[in-house]
Amino acid sequence: MTNYMDFEKPLAEIEGKAEELRAIARGNDEMDVTEEAAALDKKAAAMLVDLYKNLTPWRKCQVARHPDRPHCKDYIAELFTEYTPLAGDRNFADDHSVMGGLARFNDQPVVVIGHEKGSDTKSRIERNFGMARPEGYRKAIRLMDLANRFGLPVITLVDTPGAYPGKGAEERGQSEAIARSTEKCLQLKVPMVSVIIGEGGSGGAVAFATANRVAMLEHSIYSVISPEGCASILWKDAEKMREAAEALRLTAQDLKTLGVCDKIILEPLGGAHRNKPATIEAVKAAIASMLKDLNKKKPAALLKDRRQKFLDMGSKGLAA
Repeated sequence: MTNYMDFEKPLAEIEGKAEELRAIARGNDEMDVTEEAAALDKKAAAMLVDLYKNLTPWRKCQVARHPDRPHCKDYIAELFTEYTPLAGDRNFADDHSVMGGLARFNDQPVVVIGHEKGSDTKSRIERNFGMARPEGYRKAIRLMDLANRFGLPVITLVDTPGAYPGKGAEERGQSEAIARSTEKCLQLKVPMVSVIIGEGGSGGAVAFATANRVAMLEHSIYSVISPEGCASILWKDAEKMREAAEALRLTAQDLKTLGVCDKIILEPLGGAHRNKPATIEAVKAAIASMLKDLNKKKPAALLKDRRQKFLDMGSKGLAA
């Protein structure tokens, strides 16, 4: 069953009518609804193209947050072999919102790290909706240290509303952990690639995405704050999130212009959730392409490349 977003309600109605016709026909062998259902399918297909032809930033936020999008767990299961999860920060606890471990990508040994939001109520609570605590970032640092020691490329999959802002997290040094994770990214002497697969929220995302190459799925978002948070601060009204989304320049297209994002990965029509296998294959091709380029570089060149990328950030497309 498809979960429809607010702006997809007309589409939901048409697709619902087509399915209703087919359901009636399944219960009555003498009824033929082929033509009527095909006409509704054609109308729905045209409407889907029209809806996704020019999505507003706020609608892209909705697509990026869709609960049925492929999550980190899905990508790891499909793209990596011999995945061996590693747990804990060797200090406080294991943060289940951060997945990571040793694996092979196209038979190349790598370290993979990512945010996992969960796919149902139970797993979302267990994963804290993808919002990492300090121990999650410290686990990531531990894995990046391991990658550096053994010369393994690092692949990160970013999908978080932001770092967890709870009292306990702040008491255990949330901001310091995020800063240390970002610093560790900049110190790596191995290739590092990052893919924003859904939401890239605030410093919680930057701590995993300070990479040599950053790719974004077509309808993913990457911003310093959520539109709702921005609206609450600037206008004291979270309902102005549409205006905030416009102002934040958070879409993959805007960020490619600004030099924050290096590559945009096209999604199937209607978003990643409508064709998960195709989306995962597209991400695989993008990661392979980025790694192929970076694997040729020596450690000193990788360090210089990464640092220069972030020193130059924002200098492109400022007049846009």
